[in-house]
Amino acid sequence: MSRRGKSRNLWGALVLSVFLILLCNGILMFGLSMLIVKSGLIDVGRFHIFWLVSVLLLASVLTGTAITAIVGRKLLAPINDLSDAAKRVAKGDFGARVAYEDHKVDVIGEMAVNFNSMVHELGSMETLRNDFIVNVSHEFKTPIAAIEGYATLMQDQELTPEERADYSRLIIESTRQLSSLSSNILKLAKLENQEIVGGKTEFALDEQLRQALLLLEAQWNDKRINLDLTLEPVVYYGNEELLMQVWLNLLVNAFKFTDNGGEVAVSLLDTGADIIMVQISDSGTGMTEEVMKRIFEKFYQGDKSRSAEGNGLGLPLVRRIVELSGGSVSVESTPGKGSVFTVRLPV
Repeated sequence: MSRRGKSRNLWGALVLSVFLILLCNGILMFGLSMLIVKSGLIDVGRFHIFWLVSVLLLASVLTGTAITAIVGRKLLAPINDLSDAAKRVAKGDFGARVAYEDHKVDVIGEMAVNFNSMVHELGSMETLRNDFIVNVSHEFKTPIAAIEGYATLMQDQELTPEERADYSRLIIESTRQLSSLSSNILKLAKLENQEIVGGKTEFALDEQLRQALLLLEAQWNDKRINLDLTLEPVVYYGNEELLMQVWLNLLVNAFKFTDNGGEVAVSLLDTGADIIMVQISDSGTGMTEEVMKRIFEKFYQGDKSRSAEGNGLGLPLVRRIVELSGGSVSVESTPGKGSVFTVRLPV
C-alpha cells in the first residue's frame, strides 16, 4: 500500500473515532433530555428552554471531552511509546524496541515494525563501527611499532653497513604497508558511502586485463609463473579506474599464493546473456571452507604467515566495487589445489 493510502487509513480511523464519540454523546444527551421531560422533573413551560439547552450543551461538552480523553489516550499510547523509544535511541540505547502486537491501526503497527528494524540496523552499524576502529587501531599499530623498533636499532653506532641497510629496508617496507593500509581504508570508506558509480566510459575490458598483468609483471616473472590467458574482445561501459582496482587486487592475491613455477589462468567470457564473466584461477595453496566464508570481511587474513604482505582490505574493496557496478563476485577453492575467483558484470 502506498504512503498516501496508509495516511488516509490513519486519518479515517481518527475521523471515525471522533464521529463515534460525538454520535454516542449525542444519543446519550438526547436520551437524557427525553427522560427529564417525560419524568416531569423539570417543567419545560416554566423552565426556560435556553437554560435547558445550556445545561445539556455543557453536559455534552464535558461528557464528550471525557470520552475523547479516554479514547485518545488509547489511540495515542503507541505514539507515546514510540516517542519514548526514540529518546532512548537518541541517548545511544540501541536496545529500545516498540511493541506492536496489540495495535489496531495497521499503519501504527507498521510504523513500530519499521522503527524496530531501523534501531536494529543502527545497532549493527554501531557494532561494525566499533569493530572497525579496533581493527584499524590494531593494523596501524603493527607497522608503526616496526618502524619505531628498527629506527631505534639504527641509532646504534656499532651497526655494520649490512645491518643498517637491512633495517632501512624493513623500515621502508613497514612505511609502504602503512601507506597502503591508509589508502585502502580511505578508498573503502568512500565506496561504502556511495551508491552510484560515476565517470563511466566505454573501454576494452580484455585490454584492461592485459594492462593489469603488465603492471604486475615483476611479481609473476620473479616466481616464473605460467600465464594462461583466454580473453574474448569485450567492450564494457563502466568506471575504468575502479575496475582496474578489482583486477589488480585479484591478480596480486593469485600471484602471492601461487608457488614458484605455478600457473595462473585469466579468462574473459561474454556469456551472451547480458553478463560478462571474468575468472582468475591459480594453482596455489587454496582455502578451507571457513576461510572462504570470511575472505571478504575487512581486515580478515586467512594465512597469518603472509599478513605482512597485505592488510585484509583488498578483497572487501573488490566486492564493494563489483557490487556498485551491479555485479557479483564469488570464490571456489580447495586446500592445496588453488582458488578460482569469478566476477560477473552486467552488460
